[in-house]
Amino acid sequence: MHNLIFIVAHAPLASALRQCVAHVFAERMEMVQALDIAPEWSASQSLTQAQNILNPFDRNPVLLLTDVMGATPYNVARQVMNNRQGYVLAGVNLPMLWRAVAYQQEPMDKLLEKALHGGVQGIMQVDVKMAQEQNSKGQKNEQGNDHHQQ
Repeated sequence: MHNLIFIVAHAPLASALRQCVAHVFAERMEMVQALDIAPEWSASQSLTQAQNILNPFDRNPVLLLTDVMGATPYNVARQVMNNRQGYVLAGVNLPMLWRAVAYQQEPMDKLLEKALHGGVQGIMQVDVKMAQEQNSKGQKNEQGNDHHQQ
């Protein structure tokens, strides 16, 4: 049985993150669902929307990723997962999501661990001066070639 990854976040973050998955894992889009919580929706409307998305996946374990602990999407996530097999992770970011999709076929406890580590490891301070120096060296070495990545 395949694990479902369900992103519930403030609009338009959930659908934007899902679109980012399509760039790397286009073949897995059916098992990655998203719900953008609109600011004008009531809590019951948000919960109904989440349930409607999850209903076709009633037998699948769910890793539900949400944006901010304590906010409306988080509260909806907790309620919709009340009687379902799976986990809720708050603080979703793109590295977390990509790692989750990459390990989507793993047992749910391993998937949870991989997603959590991906999210944490994806956060790092970048030394801007060092990056600028590397960029300058890369531009000098390219001798007029226009590349977006080095």
